[in-house]
Amino acid sequence: MMGVRNSWLNRVARPLAVSRGVVIGLLAMAFLIGGIRPAAADDRLEARQLVDKAQFTLENFLADENMGALRDMMKKAHGVFIIPQLLKGAFVIGASGGSGVFLVRGEKGGQWSEPAFYTLGGVSFGLQAGGEAAEVVLLAMSERGVSAMLKSTFKLGADASIAVGPVGAGVGGATAALSADIVAFTRAKGLYGGIALDGSVVAVRDDWNNAYYGKSVTPEDILVRRQVRNPESTRLINVVTRAVSAG
Repeated sequence: MMGVRNSWLNRVARPLAVSRGVVIGLLAMAFLIGGIRPAAADDRLEARQLVDKAQFTLENFLADENMGALRDMMKKAHGVFIIPQLLKGAFVIGASGGSGVFLVRGEKGGQWSEPAFYTLGGVSFGLQAGGEAAEVVLLAMSERGVSAMLKSTFKLGADASIAVGPVGAGVGGATAALSADIVAFTRAKGLYGGIALDGSVVAVRDDWNNAYYGKSVTPEDILVRRQVRNPESTRLINVVTRAVSAG
């Protein structure tokens, strides 16, 4: 009698177990399709948005009548690092940081590279103007400045010298800054300068680089070897190209 009962229970339980497995599988699929995107998809979206913001930021700097020195110095720059938003307290209390893109000029004034993604963080930004956010454009004026950017991390002022770009002046007023590896131009709440970047750390954003180009890449792959391309960078590259070729 006990054997008959167990046999009956097995016949009932087996389809229930199979059904439960099917239901769990279907729920998992629905969960992935309908609600949760993979982290790579989020990184890709954020990277694309950053490229668009970098384009608008650079256009705003170039149109600013107080950024004559930036326009002049870009014509001699080896690379340009654009940070659309540098936030006070972005990393930890008392610190500041933001993400940006870096592009490098080809040899002998050749074509500009695709953008590589980086973060800039440090405790010395100050934001003396009293604001909580600033826009930043860093110009790599030497090969040493570009080489520093190819490292996984480096410190401004130590691995590459940095100077604050002059405001309201052309290249004639930028003579002192021309000797620096990197020259920084900043805007915060309509004010210019006033942000100390010495000692701040620049680090590669491997997650965004990989997501944006759809495979594992290094800064050298993007900036030097130029092994990858994303058509969504075209507008940003065009803005940089026009800026350095303007008469």
